[in-house]
Amino acid sequence: MEPFSRPDRLHLDAVEGWLMLGDVASARAEFAQLSPVARQHPEALEHEWSLLAAAQAWTEAFATAQRLVDLAPDQPFGWVHRAFALRRMPGGGLPQAWNALRPAHDRFPNDMLIAYNLACYAAQLKRPDEAWDWLQRAFANGGKEVVLKLAFADDDLRPLWPRLKEEEEA
Repeated sequence: MEPFSRPDRLHLDAVEGWLMLGDVASARAEFAQLSPVARQHPEALEHEWSLLAAAQAWTEAFATAQRLVDLAPDQPFGWVHRAFALRRMPGGGLPQAWNALRPAHDRFPNDMLIAYNLACYAAQLKRPDEAWDWLQRAFANGGKEVVLKLAFADDDLRPLWPRLKEEEEA
């Protein structure tokens, strides 16, 4: 895809800055100023997804992530965020999120976030041994210390916290 025009780059950077500050309304106003061509760029779609997720507009976030998967299937962001939105949107849920994300591991076997999210989904689907296997993949792909820190802050993985504590101490 073509690089952004200078004004579009400035608006996109402003979107990111406003989101980091937690000001969704200002981020949305900046996003609205992007050119129609820029809005179809994968980077802009990632920002749009973040805007929609911050607003908990999960159906729209799912549609944006689906466009990203269609436009850039070799980038994991769309796959992870499509499943994340699918889990939360009306008519979605954990099994749907699992089914949407599982094929992404075959495309991106070394992606830590995909393995980590599959561990979360498996844990919540009451499949602790499978969740543990996915966490082992996440450890291998993202580093044990990094993944442990994420896991202890993630209620989805609460069923595995005793086992994670043992892993941490090992």
